[in-house]
This record gives sequence, C-alpha cells and structure tokens, in this order.
Amino acid sequence: MASKLYHLRILDGEQSCADVGAPLVVISQFTLYADTGKGLRPSWHAAAPAHLAEPLVDAVVDALRALGAEVATGRFGADMQVELVNEGPMTLVIDVEGATA
Repeated sequence: MASKLYHLRILDGEQSCADVGAPLVVISQFTLYADTGKGLRPSWHAAAPAHLAEPLVDAVVDALRALGAEVATGRFGADMQVELVNEGPMTLVIDVEGATA
C-alpha cells in the first residue's frame, strides 16, 4: 500500500510523489469511517479501534519512509486542526485488498 501511495501518478504531468520528491502527510481518519446506510445516526461500528488502527498507520508511515518518502504525521487520536491548500477537489479510494504495509 505504501508503495502504491508513493508511486500514484496524480501530480502534474502524470508524476508521482516519488518522481518529484513531494512530501506526504499521513493522518489517520479511522474514526471517520461511519455507516450511514440506516437511520439518521451514523454508526462507527465498522471503524477499527485505536489499538488495531494505530499500528497499521505506523506501519504505512514506516514503509513510506523506507521508500525514501518525507512523511509528516499527526498524533494518533488527537484533536488536530489541519490546514492545507488543495489543488482541486479529489478523493481517492485506494484498493488495499491483499496489500501489506
């Protein structure tokens, strides 16, 4: 998964972060995984608990750094205020079936 993230050609000129040495920010949003399919109150039942999710996020960060990526992170479970400038709206769903960090 880390390699796929680092090498995705999503930057100008179909380049990747690896191609241009762009830094990455990895922030876990496991608590935002909510099921809204039933009723008006979201359920976080399927979200990974912190004791499972935190080591997974750490493993991805470690794997990215092993690939040579510059990676900034937040504090897991912290109430953070993140400010950034995006170039256009884009959301990617990364298929990680069978992937390892």
